[in-house]
Amino acid sequence: MSVRNTEQFDAWNGREGAAWAAGRSTGHEDGERAELGDRLLDAARIGSRDRVLDVGCGTGATTLGAARRAHAGLAVGADLSAPMLERARRAAAGAGVSNVAFEQADAQTHPFPEHGFDVVVSQYGVMFFADPVAAFANLGRALRPGGRLAFVCPQPPENCPWYVVPIAALLGIEPEPRAVVAAYPGPAPAMFALSDPGLIARVLAAAGFTRVAVDPLDVPHRFGGTPAEAADAFLASGPTRYLVERDDDLTWAQARARLVPALEPYAGPGGVVMPGAPWLVTAERPAAGEG
Repeated sequence: MSVRNTEQFDAWNGREGAAWAAGRSTGHEDGERAELGDRLLDAARIGSRDRVLDVGCGTGATTLGAARRAHAGLAVGADLSAPMLERARRAAAGAGVSNVAFEQADAQTHPFPEHGFDVVVSQYGVMFFADPVAAFANLGRALRPGGRLAFVCPQPPENCPWYVVPIAALLGIEPEPRAVVAAYPGPAPAMFALSDPGLIARVLAAAGFTRVAVDPLDVPHRFGGTPAEAADAFLASGPTRYLVERDDDLTWAQARARLVPALEPYAGPGGVVMPGAPWLVTAERPAAGEG
């Protein structure tokens, strides 16, 4: 396997990937992102015979959803993380979905078959590219002329309570979005690397895509059944774990003690639910004869 994005490869095959594979990470319990996944797959307009590539497929929920829609076609999930792909394969076998395959691959460099897919989708999987233009150009080559791209990525961090609230709690400051982001913009390139819609449009245009649309969604995310569960999920992966790992004066126990009360206002009968604030992005590879 050719890997350009070595930092992300190490993370997703280390503790980060293990946390997601075990279902301990933020917003990652089975079914939690079903609504968001449905919105994404609706936007991709998947047909029954389509060949679908799911980039950054993780544990495979979106890939399986695509395979069910393309029931006479094929869905291929690609991800850097071996432990997450292993869980994805088990999920597919358990669900009896046979028109699906999973590959460990760096989407920026992997030699996907040219024109091998009708649709490329990704749910929170395209923000981590070391070179976004090169990565999307590679995905464009994998699409047939006229093929469709659809993905979900976060809006700017100040729009995302799931980022602002726990980070503010760990820093010991008020959860005022701009102040929190100024105090801790987070590791880069990472979750918010494509949060600027203007940048998304420029990257996709440079990669050869047309008909780019960036639309806001309002889809809540569930982060656990109780504030304590949600605190553990936040500490298992992502920017919160990154912050604690690099703060020599903050223990894991102290971090958990700060997170639990901060998350209590979001707890209800359905668990700890916070606004999601993602972008839904769609684009197309030019059809034959289009300039």
